[in-house]
Amino acid sequence: MRALFLLLLFANLAFYAWARYGAPPDAADAAPLSRQIEPEKLKVVVPKDLPPAAAAKKAAPPPTTACMEWGSFALGDTARAEQALEPLALGARLGQRRTEEVAGWWVFISPQGSRQSALKKALELRDLGVDEYFIVQDEGEHRWALSLGIFRSEEAAQARLAALRAQGVRSARVGARETVVPKIWLQVKSVDAPLQARLKEIARQAEGSELRDCR
Repeated sequence: MRALFLLLLFANLAFYAWARYGAPPDAADAAPLSRQIEPEKLKVVVPKDLPPAAAAKKAAPPPTTACMEWGSFALGDTARAEQALEPLALGARLGQRRTEEVAGWWVFISPQGSRQSALKKALELRDLGVDEYFIVQDEGEHRWALSLGIFRSEEAAQARLAALRAQGVRSARVGARETVVPKIWLQVKSVDAPLQARLKEIARQAEGSELRDCR
């Protein structure tokens, strides 16, 4: 037993001496290194070091629409529409486009027979709070009638008539009348998503108006 113990001790000492002084140093597997392509050019890139083009892809700004227009408005209603846009502080981005549209319906009070009678009816309208009208003075069957609005559709004309009835106007009615009417579209340039949302909100409050891409 003593001889076996000494033999094992000697073997352990010999292995320790070989491992400590005789064995070659550990080396990494050369095969993976040999398969690398220009390993000295590898570099860890953090987000702040990305080139401008790559950074732009990671945080691209929202797209913009070149131009949107809101309308169409009669010449007398344009100032009121512009006032509705004032909180947006559009400045030079706000412009106008003038068109001519064919209107097929109007709301009117029948001809009064004379200028004096038409003016008297106009005063009655003002007393009811109606200030959007004009007296037809052209020669023809409608002379001395009072026009209370010209519209592209019968539905829009009926909506105007209902509003007038609510104000106490009883003599107005809707009729067909094809007329070329000058109209204004308000144009807004450089519209992004937040501005478009605010424009839609304002347009919804103006019954019968339309918000669309510029034409």
